[in-house]
Amino acid sequence: MVKITPFDVEQWMDEYENTPGVLNVAETCCSSISIDELAQFDERRQVHDNGEGRQRGTGTSPLDLSTILTYGPIRGSEELRSHIAHMYQNGAQRSANAITEEQSGAQGSPDPVPKEQVLITQGAISANYLVFYTLVGPGDHVICVFPTYQQLYAVPESLGAEVSLWELKGADGWIPDVGKLEALIKDNTKMIVINNPNNPTGATIPGDILASIVKVARKNDIILFSDEVYRPLFHDAAAKSAPPSVATMGYEKAVVTSSLSKAWALAGIRVGWITSPSCDLIEQLAAARDYITISVSQLDDQVARYALHPSVRPGLLSRNLGLAARNLVSLSQFVERHGDKVSWVKPTAGTTAFIWFGGGGGEAVDDVQFCRDVLAKTKVMLVPGSKCFGHGKTFKGYVRVGYVCETAVLEEALKRLDGYIQEHQAV
Repeated sequence: MVKITPFDVEQWMDEYENTPGVLNVAETCCSSISIDELAQFDERRQVHDNGEGRQRGTGTSPLDLSTILTYGPIRGSEELRSHIAHMYQNGAQRSANAITEEQSGAQGSPDPVPKEQVLITQGAISANYLVFYTLVGPGDHVICVFPTYQQLYAVPESLGAEVSLWELKGADGWIPDVGKLEALIKDNTKMIVINNPNNPTGATIPGDILASIVKVARKNDIILFSDEVYRPLFHDAAAKSAPPSVATMGYEKAVVTSSLSKAWALAGIRVGWITSPSCDLIEQLAAARDYITISVSQLDDQVARYALHPSVRPGLLSRNLGLAARNLVSLSQFVERHGDKVSWVKPTAGTTAFIWFGGGGGEAVDDVQFCRDVLAKTKVMLVPGSKCFGHGKTFKGYVRVGYVCETAVLEEALKRLDGYIQEHQAV
């Protein structure tokens, strides 16, 4: 029997997110949109001149309601897989490419990702599970960055693998130390797991560090698994030097997962994917996938391929980047207002921040009790770090904030937190 460890962050969300009147700043998705809102980003809907006066084009619909709802294409529609492949071929910033090429000796643009090497899954959570289910088991050793999404270390443990946590430090900006990675490698190390951009910290592994991780994996012939579900939501200056996807860095044993949930504001369609430069790894994953997924919903596939169409994708991403930028300013001002009791490493990407709350004497708050008390007294929902990201370690005083909700929701939540901190001087 597989040993299942309680998934603390998901259970916390399930217990509290439906609290009446809740202001949810625990959610990790960009503020979700409807199909009607999605259609507004379609450039094909722009005003055009038909020779008889200017009219607004209707564009195309996200859904073909005449579709017969049998099973869809087993690995995902060709159009959707093509759109995803196109993002990897054209989505990495030149500055990041230059860093990677200098480190690895590579030339030219990122390695292409063929659509044949993209598998569609039911969200990134299914993609991640499939990677572990297929590629690791008893007798294997897995190294995983920490803190991160609990699934990334708890699932390989449940499958009988030994897991070593590659700890990140706030003092280092939550950037991994490659020297510590090398010290963790064993003869039976099968996989290195990274999460870039990182949940819960919002930190980005820079391109030069990423290239060094690839070098270590290649030297030791280890699978490098990168959960990139928050890509490409890079903020401000970080966007100018954003690292490439591991899928484009020329390492054959790389595996990458992502989805439409976080950066694309479409968690409700439950569409994710896996890609790898290795045909062999993709075929192994596809063979295992037959046991857990026939196809994703045809309706979900239609919405996903519409959202990632070149005529829609730029506007949708611009909306989400703009929302993140505005909200991060408000969150930064909150941290500055309470600098004697609140501290952080400012996020460079994604939708989450890992914020430390302390008392007047500099001691950390009991983050679990703090989050429960804040919810009870203000209806503001947060996620406690020690419970949901601790894994037997300690992140006492740390709270995860999901700040790319609607701006009005965040601002009201921060206003209520201001009042709570003022009333409870020791927090």
